Amino acid sequence: MKLIFVVITSLSLSAAAVAGPMDRKTEDFVAANLISIFYHELGHAFIDIMKLPIFGQEEDAADVLSALLIDAWFEEDTAVRIAYATASGFLGDGDSNAPDEVAYWDVHGPDLQRYYTFVCLFYGANPKARKAVAKDLKLPDGRAETCEEEFGLANDSWGPVVDELVDNGAGRSVRFLADHRTDAHGKLTADVIAEEVKSMNAKMSLPKRLLVKVEPCGAVNAFYDAKAREIIMCTEFARELSGYAPR
Repeated sequence: MKLIFVVITSLSLSAAAVAGPMDRKTEDFVAANLISIFYHELGHAFIDIMKLPIFGQEEDAADVLSALLIDAWFEEDTAVRIAYATASGFLGDGDSNAPDEVAYWDVHGPDLQRYYTFVCLFYGANPKARKAVAKDLKLPDGRAETCEEEFGLANDSWGPVVDELVDNGAGRSVRFLADHRTDAHGKLTADVIAEEVKSMNAKMSLPKRLLVKVEPCGAVNAFYDAKAREIIMCTEFARELSGYAPR
């Protein structure tokens, strides 16, 4: 996968100047998780728009793309900061992985499994530089041994897809629409995602139009609507994430 996008950090993580109940540390945590969630939904959009074959769960494939884009689209220090926040986001409030809370029937894997897969892929992308990340995030040695190979396989799958879009050149195939009549959490979501869309259009083009919307949904959610070809980032998600931020 070609290394692109190192221009997003000033807004997304360092200067999200939003008035409201969040301090800077919380804003950074929420912004990082919004980015990883958006990349996950991009995975669903790419699969639909480009008619990609998927072997296994589509949700797993979208998780993999998110990990790969975090590694590829940011400079190392920022990528590591996003990775720590994303990993913490998978753990949520700490109760979601209790045995009686795991929804084994769900299309998403259990949160702890998604956590370790994300950490493994991120570590495997650059194991020499990210030993401390693996240690801090408690990646077991037995899993760590396979992570470089796991990343290579993932990159062999998703890398050519992203490279094809980059080779299409800059364009305006991704449009952004936000409901700005919202609170600080909604404004932060709109600011972060708008910058992501702008950066995407500066470097790549999709073969079909994709609309990205930030709006209240009445639920904590983010999803891709294949019929409308839209990614919806619900403003309620940022408020939920702010409750998980390290204090």
